[in-house]
Parts: sequence; C-alpha cells; structure tokens
Amino acid sequence: MPVAADEQVTYLELSEDAGSAHKFYEVRIAGVVVTVRYGRIGESGQEKSTSYPTVEKAAAAAAKKLGEKVRKGYAPAVRGVRQRRAVTRRAIVSSGSTARQAPVLWRFSSGAAAFGIFVGEEHAWVGNERGDVYILTHDGRVTGRYGLPDGVKCIVADDWWIYAGCDDGKVYDLGGKVPRVAYEIAEDVDIYWLDIHDGVLGVADARGGITTVDHEDEFQWRRKATGSDGWMVRCDDDGVFHGHSRGVARYAARSGDPVWHTPTEGEVLFGWQERDEVFAGTSRGWVHRLRKTDGSEAARYRCDAAVFSCASSPDGRYVFAGDNHSSVYCFAADGTRLWKLGTGCGSAYSMQYRDGRLYIVTTDGSLACLDASEQAVQAAEGGQVPQAAEVDGSGWQAAVAGTELEVVVAGSAGAAGGIEVECVQEGTRVRVRVVSAGFDRNRRVQFPKDIRVPGARYVVAEVLESGNGGFYRARGDIKRLL
Repeated sequence: MPVAADEQVTYLELSEDAGSAHKFYEVRIAGVVVTVRYGRIGESGQEKSTSYPTVEKAAAAAAKKLGEKVRKGYAPAVRGVRQRRAVTRRAIVSSGSTARQAPVLWRFSSGAAAFGIFVGEEHAWVGNERGDVYILTHDGRVTGRYGLPDGVKCIVADDWWIYAGCDDGKVYDLGGKVPRVAYEIAEDVDIYWLDIHDGVLGVADARGGITTVDHEDEFQWRRKATGSDGWMVRCDDDGVFHGHSRGVARYAARSGDPVWHTPTEGEVLFGWQERDEVFAGTSRGWVHRLRKTDGSEAARYRCDAAVFSCASSPDGRYVFAGDNHSSVYCFAADGTRLWKLGTGCGSAYSMQYRDGRLYIVTTDGSLACLDASEQAVQAAEGGQVPQAAEVDGSGWQAAVAGTELEVVVAGSAGAAGGIEVECVQEGTRVRVRVVSAGFDRNRRVQFPKDIRVPGARYVVAEVLESGNGGFYRARGDIKRLL
C-alpha cells in the first residue's frame, strides 16, 4: 500500500518458528486520523480508522497502540519478506481404521477438511477449511450454501441463531440470506475454538487463554490457563468451561473468577457439554466426564487412539468419540465400550448425536450421517451395512459475506412486516436501538458489525429478546431504509 507524503507508517510483525503466531500490525498516522491494519502475514487483514481531536492526541494514541504490541513481542519488519503460513490446526496425524465399517446412511463431500458442524431440528450444517458452509436436511439433501472469507473453525448455535467462527478472526451470523459479521476477535487472539451462550462469546486460543466478549463485541474478561493449546470452550448460564493441555477449568460466567480445575489424561482436544456435565476428549485416548458443579469425574471412557471429538446423547445414556485412526466409538454411561467402527471417510474432527443418529465431519471433508441404533450397529458388527447414499452438492451458488443491502422506501411494501431499527453514535461506538413501537428503546440491539452507519435506519425481519432479557437480537434478513 503506498504511503502518502503526510503519513507516518509503522509496520510490525510477530512470527514464532515453533508457535502459531504469524501476524502483522501496522499503524498509519495522517493528521488526526489513526488507521490500524492487522491480520495474518501475507493477507490483507482488517482495517480500522479512528479520528482524534488533535494531532498530538492522535500521535499519543498511535504510540500507545504500538507500545502494547512491542511488549507482546512484535518487532519492526519489512513487509513482504515473510510469507503467508498455513493456519494452525490440530497437529495430530489421521490414519485409516482397522475396525469394521460403521452403518453410514449418507455422506456429503464438502470439498475440504471440515471442523464445523451443527445439527438442529430440521438441518445439519457443515463448514470446511475453504470457508464453505453447506446446509442439509436430515435425509441428506443440500438446501443452501454460504461462502465465508476464511476457513471455518466451528459452527455453534445460540438459541435461534447459527454462527460460524472463522480463521480471519470474525464470527459470522448465518441467519439471513448472506452472512454478516457478528463479532470481531482481537487481533492478538489466535482462535482455536468458540462457543456462544445468550450473546456472550467464549474464545479459546493457542496460548491457553480464555476470553469472553458480550453481544456488543465488548471485552468482558480474559484468563490465562495453566496449560496451552485451548481446543475446548463451552458456555452456559453460570460457567465457561475451558479445556487445554493440562486439563479442564471452570470460570464464573460473568466475572471470570476460577471455580475449579481438573487434570486430564493427556491434552484436551475437544469438548462437549450437556446440562449438568462436560466431556473432554484427550490426546491419550480418554474421554473424561466431569460434573459441572465441582469438576469431579463421573466416568471416563477409553479409546484406542487420540480423541479428536466426542459427544453424548441428551439423556447421558450414551457417550460417543472419534479418534485419529478414523474410528468412532460408543460407550455406556458407566464406561463400558459398546462398539467401535470405522467411518470410511476419515477421522471425525467434530460430531453431534441427534435422534438415534451420529453426525460427523471429517478430515477428508465429509459430513456423514451414521445410524447409531442398536439394530444397525449389531448388523454392522456382523459385516452388514447399508449402501451409503452419496449426496450431490453441485450447482449451489454460495451466498458470500458482504456489506451491500437491499434498499427500500419507508412505508413501502418492501418494508412492510419488519421491525425498524436505527444506528446511533455514542462516543466511539455505533449502537443500534429499536424504533418500532412495542419495544424498549433504551435496550441495545445485537446487530451486524459491518453494516452499521450512524443515523441510518433499517428494517429487520425479527427482533427478539435475549435469554436474560437485557438486550435485543436481530434475526433474519436486513434492508436499508431510505
């Protein structure tokens, strides 16, 4: 990017040969405007500009930002010398399974290794390393596709909302016709996993940190674990559960105060939760079942290789796991292994059980639906499996992230039936409040970050109250009002 004559530019990089950090941070000062650009080395990154009352205050703010980065290990560098590096992924090798084939009902190839999965009442979602997100029915028909700017880390549900966390440090709301930016994670956080509960986002990172931000993308608290590589984060009303290289910890949801820590056999690679318990799969082949109240172990389950993923039935009767040898397991609640079968499509990076079926997303990019009923498993153990249907996802044009909106005239048919909201400048932040009657105008609205314009008004398909009643959340398609 060329430098104007009246600009001052400082370019820093942080790159660890043995670590996952490979980032740049650039500050430009042009009079009273300070522009910060940051991201992964070799990519365009994200950019934010802030105006200050005087040139002196702009210079002081820039110096403070640069000082913070230098203290974190960033150093002056020449742009273009270091090249783009692959994004951090689980450094565990997957190999083929020697177990009998699982009863796969249908299989969909997404085209790249897949980490993201969510299975709801009507649809299953899969997100892969290329940023593709596909939506399928439970019987294996593709009904939609999104195209995100970077690889999908995970797909999580929060009440009515579906979010995809990506390698570009952003979390996208997938509730409308096009994806919208719901959260932007701080540039110094190397995301490993995400979870969202009632609008509060929990982020586990490469260095063992756990961070939470609220529905307005404002920092709440951050804690550093005793270990590193935080692959697991799960959130509920009362706690944030964090799994890392030395075990699982619980923090108070609102304050971040430590509640308990339980060591595990091996590094935690994946976590699952039910109402009263959390499940942690580890690099040494164990799944630990821990009580949320005090972290005590209710049971543990032994696999034959490192556990990439785990899940359970809602009643806790069955516990499932996927290892790095392309096998999946089912255990009884007390720890008894009931079966072990091969996926036939790679190792399960993530999984979810629903209504007698086990859905997995794998290293070869498949979303596979397995029949986990006792009859189907018994037949599979005897070598009798159904012919898996191969789902065709060709022909679907991806809806890509963007800031363009349909524009409609207030009072027109295009604006009818929606809820009107308005963007309001409050200090350095742009807030959103409901204009339509019947809503509390003092409450803020969770609204996409990338389309907010001070003074602008919009029509939203729905505005719903959050679970705790403290704010509203926009849902569905959004149109700009003239």
